[in-house]
Amino acid sequence: MQLELQGKIILVTGGSKGIGLACARGFLAEGARVVIVSRQQPNIDRALATLTGAQGFAADLGDAEAAAHVVDRIERALGPIDVLVNCAGAAKRTAPAELAPAAWHAAMDAKYFSYIHAIDPVVKRMAARGHGVIVSVVGNGGKIASPLHIPGGSANAALMLATAGLARAYAASGVRVVAVNPGLTNTERVSEGMKVAARLGGISEAEALRSSLASIPVGRMAEPEEIADAVVFLASSRASYITGVTLSMDGAAAPIVV
Repeated sequence: MQLELQGKIILVTGGSKGIGLACARGFLAEGARVVIVSRQQPNIDRALATLTGAQGFAADLGDAEAAAHVVDRIERALGPIDVLVNCAGAAKRTAPAELAPAAWHAAMDAKYFSYIHAIDPVVKRMAARGHGVIVSVVGNGGKIASPLHIPGGSANAALMLATAGLARAYAASGVRVVAVNPGLTNTERVSEGMKVAARLGGISEAEALRSSLASIPVGRMAEPEEIADAVVFLASSRASYITGVTLSMDGAAAPIVV
């Protein structure tokens, strides 16, 4: 299947690690022009060493002005952004008894606003040009409440609502807005969640991981590349009538009808 992404300018936030890095590789394989954004320049440099032809910019997307500035820099350097993939930021897992207002604010800043700060300037420019796609990598914690991920899950749920609302608002302007909800995925972030689960359950991290895997009917975590394949497809012209939806990718761990 030809995805018609050759020469398209793709911005991947959080593109230096995990699912974001896998997305950057996926778009490069389709002949797209890829730019990644991450907070730390050393992380960008390590990623670019494996991403032939990609470019990278350092920016803290938790800062709205910094996000708008980096979008300006990218479009001056490469041209109009055709696809924005949001993958920057993750909320920390926190045991319920340890929650405080600061944890809720931190979760929204880390996940919700790091996405919104990138989306806001980009979606308006896309609308003015009459085309564009935004794909947000969110997480199934926004649908399935976990005691260890309540603030982060709340941020995810807000992003799902923003996805649907923005898709409706900008559909007539030629802009599609979609999201994917990965379940447990084989990235560095898995270890953080297992540490909290192990401490709360009084078990080892290995036991916490075994328990999590046992709850997944397909019997394993997703690989970042599997999530990236869906993101690349959704960003392509082959998905031209898909907008305003969030695709769950959890190995049937939460078999709900939506």
